[in-house]
Amino acid sequence: MKDSIHVSKENYLKAILEAEAEGHQVIPATLAHWLEVSAPAVTMALKRLKRDGLVEVGEDGIVRLTPAGREAAYRTALRHHLIERMLSEVFGMEWYQIHEEAERLEHAVSPVFEARLREKLGEAGACPHGNSVLPESPAQRKQRGELPLSEAAAGSDYTVVSLQERDPRLLLFLHNAGIGPGCTLRVLSQNYDQTVSIQLTASTSILGHSAAEAVWLRPNTFV
Repeated sequence: MKDSIHVSKENYLKAILEAEAEGHQVIPATLAHWLEVSAPAVTMALKRLKRDGLVEVGEDGIVRLTPAGREAAYRTALRHHLIERMLSEVFGMEWYQIHEEAERLEHAVSPVFEARLREKLGEAGACPHGNSVLPESPAQRKQRGELPLSEAAAGSDYTVVSLQERDPRLLLFLHNAGIGPGCTLRVLSQNYDQTVSIQLTASTSILGHSAAEAVWLRPNTFV
């Protein structure tokens, strides 16, 4: 059984990797926000990670993974991805329930079981939230014709292609609002207070800016 310090290392490394993949420059405050821990806790964790040769902190304050840290982070992200797909594809769990479960299980999977998951599921598929192993940057998504709900044009119809999945409370909120991968919606208005009004199949809803940023869409007219 892995101790809490080892689990903490995996969480930090994965958070750095995912933040980089999304196009962020990672500073300690980023990690405190993403992992919901205190600034002193981040400072202590980074000291351990630097000691173990897994991260470097530049004079600019930006945290960067070393090659060893990047490899360890990717393995954790891959385990998380495989577990989410297993919970959905094998056990039929709902998409809004599985992220938090995978967060717990990713630290307990043995190399043997991980190999079996890779053999059965493969690494290339999308998770139930529509994401690959590593998230893509907004620029990469926009090159494919996708955009966040916060930037979608009023009066247009869209299909939800993926959801930012870091916050299980947000996933439950979106589910309760009727928003999930593959659903269609119409943007009614982008409001002055940065909320977005949308029309779903059977209801209307208003989302705040942070929630709208987490929902990625493809225009229904996009070819």
